[in-house]
Amino acid sequence: MFETTTAGSLPKPDWLAETGKLWPLWRAEGAALDAAKSDATLLWLKVQEDLGLDIVGDGEQARQHFVHGFLVQVEGIDFEHKVKMGIRDNRYEAMVPQVVGELRLKGRVHAMEARLARAHTRRRLKFTLPGPMTIVDTVADRHYGGDREGRIRMAFAFAELLNQEARALEADGVDIIQFDEPAFNVYMKDAAEWGVAALERAAQGLACTTAVHICYGYGITANVDWKRTLGQEWRQYEQVFPALAKSSIDQVSLECIHSHVPPDLMRLLDGKDVMVGAIDVASDAIETPEEVASTIGTALQFVARERIFPCTNCGMAPMRREVAERKLAALVEGARLARERWGQAA
Repeated sequence: MFETTTAGSLPKPDWLAETGKLWPLWRAEGAALDAAKSDATLLWLKVQEDLGLDIVGDGEQARQHFVHGFLVQVEGIDFEHKVKMGIRDNRYEAMVPQVVGELRLKGRVHAMEARLARAHTRRRLKFTLPGPMTIVDTVADRHYGGDREGRIRMAFAFAELLNQEARALEADGVDIIQFDEPAFNVYMKDAAEWGVAALERAAQGLACTTAVHICYGYGITANVDWKRTLGQEWRQYEQVFPALAKSSIDQVSLECIHSHVPPDLMRLLDGKDVMVGAIDVASDAIETPEEVASTIGTALQFVARERIFPCTNCGMAPMRREVAERKLAALVEGARLARERWGQAA
């Protein structure tokens, strides 16, 4: 009960890549880089276990970015001629690759880190992949027409590729496959109309637990500034949760602590496991275990106790390692307090 986990990414060691950046440059090349990625994956696996997390992951140590880390293994993507593009409805600009042809996988994408993690932990293993709608919002389209119908066709093309890799990850022994869809909180109408359907295509045929992570973004300035424009109530989830509740996806991850999301929106996820964001990734302030337990207690008003999984609000990639570790320790201790208080039915 109240099994703890992370949203996915964890800070990269400074010997692996630049720190504090979403698109960090690697410190090595070739075989040396491959070895460093493996070492960082094992390092964070050990740290998560030592801290007491119940569900662990690879920390996305082998990926430069949560979207582009998948795209490097996709044919039809031009990384040589990146263009500057506004993403998340022009919230911020990024240099993105271009889609220039039909999409197909070159081969396996994440076999190394998934198999490595599976071989070195007995705990439940979660692996993250970008969701199809978020991928579409993080590339420049030069092949599918650039209009709404083109975006939909491109999303389902990516969903097919994601499904291929997800099935392979399941065969590698991954217990939970999570698709990250921050774009769902930006293009809410599209998410409900076709984004959830594309997500289901990506998860089609999986017997392992499936999840979707929907957040308000990493703790970077552009996202923090955007949140300040959203008012006293953040109701973006309200437009997407009903479609997710009807979907085949098992778990939904959302921001809770230090957000303006009305907690009663969790009622819209009846029948789903809920990964409750109890750690704020937009601040270096360390949550107290009491704050974490209180966040879990709030979720208990709307979600059955056996369906609550305390989590981070979002990935921790841009954060300092020592801060991330202290926050995760607070998450584990807060979940322990919550078990003591609410672990038994009244």
